[in-house]
Amino acid sequence: MKWQKNLDRWIKTNTFHHSSFSNIKRLVDIKEKKELKISLAFPTLNEAETIGEEIQVMRNELQINYPLIDEIAVIDSGSTDNTLKIAEEAGAKVYLASECLPQYGYVRGKGENLWKSLYLLEGDIILWVDADIKNIHPKFAYGLLGPLLEFDDICYVKGFYERPIKIGSRIRRSGGGRVTEILVRPLLSNFYPELSGFLQPLSGEYAGRREILEKLPFRVGYGVEIGLLIDIYEQYGLFSLAQVDLDKRIHRNRNLDDLGRMSFVILHTFFTRLQQQGIISINKKIENYFYLVRAKGEELFLLKEKFVLTERRPMIEIKEYRKKRGLYLQKTSE
Repeated sequence: MKWQKNLDRWIKTNTFHHSSFSNIKRLVDIKEKKELKISLAFPTLNEAETIGEEIQVMRNELQINYPLIDEIAVIDSGSTDNTLKIAEEAGAKVYLASECLPQYGYVRGKGENLWKSLYLLEGDIILWVDADIKNIHPKFAYGLLGPLLEFDDICYVKGFYERPIKIGSRIRRSGGGRVTEILVRPLLSNFYPELSGFLQPLSGEYAGRREILEKLPFRVGYGVEIGLLIDIYEQYGLFSLAQVDLDKRIHRNRNLDDLGRMSFVILHTFFTRLQQQGIISINKKIENYFYLVRAKGEELFLLKEKFVLTERRPMIEIKEYRKKRGLYLQKTSE
């Protein structure tokens, strides 16, 4: 099959190791020659334990020692701990997602933060890194930026890594990425087999070119990663994508209840995309209610949880964004 040959070739040509881009001075030279700006954003919600060190590591190595990253920012969902204070003291710009473009409303969630970061930040390349990494290292930035700087035909890069998981007081070498293995990988294999080569399609570390990202819709919640991956693949092709081995990532592991909610939202995103693209037809509305059976003693009861499954339209369609970026495009309905 043609797609299998494409995928085999893609794995060989578009999968990298972070060490290939460890010469940071060389990356800075490429950035300056191409006259690019790079922004790093951390989407946050109560990440006081880790956000300070993440910002300091990135700032010290990739802003002060080497001017690879032009700005570092935190886009926050309303933290109630000291996340914002710590981030500001560490040298990051700090923004509340609820205060950005308030005329378009606010929906709490990671995808909302990512979407609004396109408006807030100045970079030609936007890098997003999760804020709960306990073994933070500059490779989480330069590893993902390297392919975008070196190869003009690559427009979006995702990280992958070994994910140790904590079970009780013990740490197992692997076991993270459970939603990927039991839900996302089977769905990709069936409906988007060319994307099967991504080791961790849901990873929270990725970077892309603004000129691509601003044209994409953003799911507001857990579906944002898979939505972006599918949309870029559909519009720009497999070889516009790349992945980078970042070795190991230690972070906060989620419990099964959280994973169930995550799976529900991701499944909703999949079905929405499949319907939009005419791949499947469902004669039933895709609901935003998640039903959970729980036990209290010997009694079983049903919980119903409602999710806001909004999709933000492409940022380039937002008039305030066009004005800020100096884009004079054909008027669209607001």
